[in-house]
Amino acid sequence: MTELRVRRATEADLATLVRLRDDAARWMLARGITGQWRPGELDQDHFRRVMAHGEVWMAASGGRVAGAWELWWEDEAAWGPQPPVAGYLHRLMVDRSTTAPGTGRRLLEAAERRVAAAGRTRVRLDCLAGNAQLNAYYRGAGYRVVGHKEGKPQPGGVPKSFTLLEKDLGQGGG
Repeated sequence: MTELRVRRATEADLATLVRLRDDAARWMLARGITGQWRPGELDQDHFRRVMAHGEVWMAASGGRVAGAWELWWEDEAAWGPQPPVAGYLHRLMVDRSTTAPGTGRRLLEAAERRVAAAGRTRVRLDCLAGNAQLNAYYRGAGYRVVGHKEGKPQPGGVPKSFTLLEKDLGQGGG
């Protein structure tokens, strides 16, 4: 398998991030996964704001974009006030037109390594409660359900209900 290279996203990546997000939304809709993401929902300003307050990561494999994700250091909208023990993963996106199966798991592991490198011992994420396939995907990657959040505000949309998942990174990280 080709090496996955990860780096922090920059202003020059904004259009690519929007494309990845829109492509992921179209992929879900084509498979009957509705109610989660819609094309055109997030623009460059969204990713610019995340870069200012958190981290956005890009991944490449074989010289081509493989995917991206957001990493936040707090997420009170979903988790409420928390001690600084976790990183919060959002918008894990895979470029399905250029990557091999298993790339999503490799991106997830890269995010987990980043959280561990920051000295945090847990990765937390929220997943649309009604998306059984995605909830199962994260459970298969070692995440456990630790709660539910009803009515979480959404950028550019109505509040939704989410499953809260967490993975303990243990002593050695991801």
